[in-house]
Amino acid sequence: MSLVKICGITEEQEVEYVNEAGADFMGMVMFFPKSKRNITVEKASSLIKILNPEITSVAVTVEPTLDQIREIEAAGIQMIQIHGDVSEELLQEIRIPVIKAFNVHDLSSYERYHQADIVKGYIFDAQTPGSGKTFNWSVLSDIPHDEKFALLAGGLNPDNVAEAFAATHVDGADTSSGVENDTGIGKDREKILRFVANVKKQ
Repeated sequence: MSLVKICGITEEQEVEYVNEAGADFMGMVMFFPKSKRNITVEKASSLIKILNPEITSVAVTVEPTLDQIREIEAAGIQMIQIHGDVSEELLQEIRIPVIKAFNVHDLSSYERYHQADIVKGYIFDAQTPGSGKTFNWSVLSDIPHDEKFALLAGGLNPDNVAEAFAATHVDGADTSSGVENDTGIGKDREKILRFVANVKKQ
């Protein structure tokens, strides 16, 4: 069965939506104040307390420092998603499983992370993560499929996710803006339920 990650969770009510839908991962943006979905470690810690234990909590970061990684680990968050570059030294210091995010312009570094045992999965995103824009999915055709899971992101919503699966060979899908309210603020329960259901059909 296909994997689903709902990202950009900021409030307790949204955690309940994720629980109800039965997603596999819940992502929370941290240490990235440019994002409207950015939350504190303290807030993330309170959210994971009401998360279904069968759903994996993920801290979504951009080139985090070691101190930030230690705060995430201490909060009890189960995985860390990293956008941007990560040094070999930092990769070796991380104590929780890593999801490495790639955009369409940094796929050349795939092989280095493919070799790292701490990296358990990948997310293939658009050029600007969190923009709600799709990309040409055919660029993923040259990426070898390995034992690590691969999630597709970038502009996915309940209406186009089936098409995305048909065009790629990924293990699951990740969305944030695609399940937000029409105002762009907060998550929409019905969209989350539909998105998860449409992915699980694949």
